[in-house]
Amino acid sequence: MPIRAFLFDFDGLLVDTETASRAGWELLYREHGHELPPEKWALMVGTVDGWDIWGHLEELAGEPLDRETLNARRVAHELSLLELEVLRPGIAEYLGAATRLGLRRAIVSSSSRAWIDRHLARLEHTAGWDAIVTADYDAERAKPRPTLYLEALERLGVSAGEAVAFEDSPNGVRAATGAGIFTVGVPNAITRELGLEGADLVVDSLADLPPDALIARLG
Repeated sequence: MPIRAFLFDFDGLLVDTETASRAGWELLYREHGHELPPEKWALMVGTVDGWDIWGHLEELAGEPLDRETLNARRVAHELSLLELEVLRPGIAEYLGAATRLGLRRAIVSSSSRAWIDRHLARLEHTAGWDAIVTADYDAERAKPRPTLYLEALERLGVSAGEAVAFEDSPNGVRAATGAGIFTVGVPNAITRELGLEGADLVVDSLADLPPDALIARLG
């Protein structure tokens, strides 16, 4: 079957939000004299409620923390870093190819719709999406479950065999492949160490794999 749709993860795939997100939590941990465990952080990437990070930090601190105040400071630090982030290499070419070839395109993310809309507006890329499917903090729908991808396929009106998914995390890869979609793993600075062996194809950057070459390969 011909490829009819590109399905993109958001955090860490379209934009490298993962580095800033981890930096925000590292700030809080270091303020309390500790380091954020990388193996525990890996459980949180690409999903919802992968690990009780607040409970862990409070256990290390030995007391309840003012979560609201600390979280506000963490988010402010994270957003200040994200103001410098642009689309990851190769993404603009894939978005352009989707338009040129008449392919449908969607964002499929465990994050919230408000979070994604905020960054798409900042990047001036709000137009052109045929679907944006988000978990909105619902752990029962979030990756690594295939639920979001199955919803995206239905909304786009394409079958799994007619789509390609692009993911940066193990949780995302499991979700996309679980929905039966050919999955391209594109690690970022945070997820490169986690391994994306479950993907059908792994590339260091989408800039190394032109969209026409990928479509020809699948054809």
